[in-house]
Amino acid sequence: MPRLKLTIAYVGTKYSGWQRQSHNGVELPTIQGIVEKEISRICDSKIYLQGSGRTDAGVHADCQTTHCDIPENKISLNWQLALNTCLPHDIRIKNYAIVKPTFHAMFDVEKKAYTYSLWLNRQFVPPKLYPFTWACGELDIKKIDEAIPYLLGKHDFAFVQNQGTEIKSTERIMYEITHSDYDKQQNLDPENYELKISFTANGFLKQMVRNLVGLLVACGKGKIDPHSIPQLIATKDRKNSPPTAPPQGLTMTQIWYKHNEQD
Repeated sequence: MPRLKLTIAYVGTKYSGWQRQSHNGVELPTIQGIVEKEISRICDSKIYLQGSGRTDAGVHADCQTTHCDIPENKISLNWQLALNTCLPHDIRIKNYAIVKPTFHAMFDVEKKAYTYSLWLNRQFVPPKLYPFTWACGELDIKKIDEAIPYLLGKHDFAFVQNQGTEIKSTERIMYEITHSDYDKQQNLDPENYELKISFTANGFLKQMVRNLVGLLVACGKGKIDPHSIPQLIATKDRKNSPPTAPPQGLTMTQIWYKHNEQD
């Protein structure tokens, strides 16, 4: 059967995350469940989607990548048009392609990027941004800059992994952590309090990005000394790290693959 690759953008506010799941026998609203339902209807057979990874309830995506196998007679269908016609407006097919039958949306990932939005003014958040940012209040960005180098490179990130997923290793390679130029932004627009922090790694553990954001915010508030991060890493224990940042500020922003997946 031909293999279809979909890139999906969504607002996660109303959903219980990417992965299909149920509670007390009742299926919860998930991105995977909703898209699978429509693909199955179009193909007149049960279709299963494999995503590049999970996103939690309330987390957003610009580029969730998935694959599924479809009937031969659906290979020429305009899948973007067909699915966007019936999907809710907060779930959109960004693009699609017929790919090699060996392509795997999860196992072929080389690296991923996530971006987290912070709002550094707790007194007022623009309503249109409220579902997409964490109003954490004022931060000392110099302290965040001091903390970032300790998180780069290959580490055991068990200290920022939440429980819930069995994996072989908690080692990951953090290639890059960057943030927007807040001071320049404030000079141009004093009412813009948004600070965006982006993380690029070869993979992420369960709620790893949200936990790293919680750590950086704690450094920016003077609750944790940035230079103590190597000791935190060495503990390999989540209990020693600050609370998890809320989900609504997080967006999956980019995925790179190891090879050309096109036929």
